[in-house]
Amino acid sequence: MATGTDIRTWFDGRWHEGDLPVMRAADHGAWLGSSVFDGARHARGRAPDLGPHLARVNRSAEALMLRPTRSVEEMTEIVREGLALYPAEAAIYIRPMYWGIHGDATAIVPQPEETGFAICLEAIPLAPEEASVTLGRTRFRRPTLESAVVNAKAGCLYPNNARMLAEVRGRGFHNALVADAMGNVAESATSNVFIVRDGAVETPVANGTFLAGITRARIIDLLRRDGMEVRETVLTFDDVEAADEVFLTGNMNKVTPVTGFEARAYQVGPVTRRARDLYWDWAATA
Repeated sequence: MATGTDIRTWFDGRWHEGDLPVMRAADHGAWLGSSVFDGARHARGRAPDLGPHLARVNRSAEALMLRPTRSVEEMTEIVREGLALYPAEAAIYIRPMYWGIHGDATAIVPQPEETGFAICLEAIPLAPEEASVTLGRTRFRRPTLESAVVNAKAGCLYPNNARMLAEVRGRGFHNALVADAMGNVAESATSNVFIVRDGAVETPVANGTFLAGITRARIIDLLRRDGMEVRETVLTFDDVEAADEVFLTGNMNKVTPVTGFEARAYQVGPVTRRARDLYWDWAATA
């Protein structure tokens, strides 16, 4: 099922109108889950951090033992060609994807001689500026590198995120605040998390159990350049409850205020608003 509308798909050397079927039933990616993707954004006439997102999908492919077949420069040219088919101010989700085609003699290990590749563009509006979310705790945790390919943005990781979301939505929350294997805060089910305490910003240190996102890194840099103290550290759930502000960062909506965690309520505070303003001011010139 498509999330957005006005879909265009680049596959087999050209752009196609619509949600094109690209994967066959016997492809390794369809059968055994060797698929990776990334998500960039075109919004307000810009595609900020497009290059890092495209570079990451190649790294994700390698983490799943797939051979990337397109350079960042080639993918950039393809994306720019596709974006030209939309109105200049359209909000577009940009999704490059790789998947395995062949397996070895056991079928399990993907083989390098052929890799599936496509790029999908979908019109998906940004969330309204006043939008916020609430977070609930989930019993499901982020895996470690020893048990899952957490160093990739891999489709096979997302069923775990889905059950996190289903669990907390069943209790009336929008998103889940998730623990790592040690029981400390890792991220939400969809985004990286930041808290604000006593004028300083803190975010879970990247410990290999979650993707330290591209937008996360951008926000850290922008806040520091703006003179704010930002610490990457170990955070507990008690730390989140004691915070003055909480916000999420991710590609889909960039900066999202959190107005509640379980029974704790927060205001949308000045640091959250500043982070969002800094991001869009930077994106306007990126």
